[in-house]
Amino acid sequence: MALNGKVAVVTGGAQGLGKGFAEVLLKNGAKVALFDVSEDSGDATRASFEKDFGPDRTLFCVCDVTSDQQFKDAFQRTVQKFGGVDIVCNNAGIINEGDWEKTVAINLCGVIRGTYLSLDHMKKERGGRGGVIINIASMAGLGPLPTCPVYTATKHGVMGFSRAVAMASEAAGYGVRVNMICPIFVQTALLSSLESEEAAGEFYPLRDINTKLLQTYGTLEVSDVAKAFEKLILDDSKNGAALYVNTEGSDYVKFPTSQDLRGGSP
Repeated sequence: MALNGKVAVVTGGAQGLGKGFAEVLLKNGAKVALFDVSEDSGDATRASFEKDFGPDRTLFCVCDVTSDQQFKDAFQRTVQKFGGVDIVCNNAGIINEGDWEKTVAINLCGVIRGTYLSLDHMKKERGGRGGVIINIASMAGLGPLPTCPVYTATKHGVMGFSRAVAMASEAAGYGVRVNMICPIFVQTALLSSLESEEAAGEFYPLRDINTKLLQTYGTLEVSDVAKAFEKLILDDSKNGAALYVNTEGSDYVKFPTSQDLRGGSP
């Protein structure tokens, strides 16, 4: 997908990975709406982007992804300003094992809500232009993170939901591709929350496991994941694909086939 002139939405777009994704989109000529709960961070990021990329390329909307109304209003503001939506990155996420219902509400329900709202605006049968949705998962969506069972569950949910919607979109002719990114540990505030007793909840005594995992896998910079995001979003051939990102680069996940699940030939 050529990004010049396209309109993108990034949730959690004021900081961390979301900010990195938004910058990649802007560098490639897109217009970007940043959705975030933090008004101060959102205003600061928008001002910085306007300085770097010029006026009228960026919009900031205060948006809690657990609120259906705020999400709908933010999409509507984006359409009113930019004339439509072509790209959506459902990125907003937290780690909070102590408040597991909030974690599910943001990490999984927020992605589901954001995907369905995206389809409402993008699918061709409703007059949309088609496009692509990128849902941000994690290596915890591919295998368990023992110190964060609920976070693990949400990221597995993002993977399963995204793959199913990708298949549904293709079967129904929506013209919208749905893909995922699964990075290892990234140097953001989310990583720092692994050391928080409040975020770790009852699994705080297991925090040494995180230290060992960090030593094993290493950490990424935001720019590393943003580079993989650019690779995925530019590839029109991918639908239902998951891009795994580690310190050696990125590669597409090989999912089991139907034959694998049946245990071989019938």
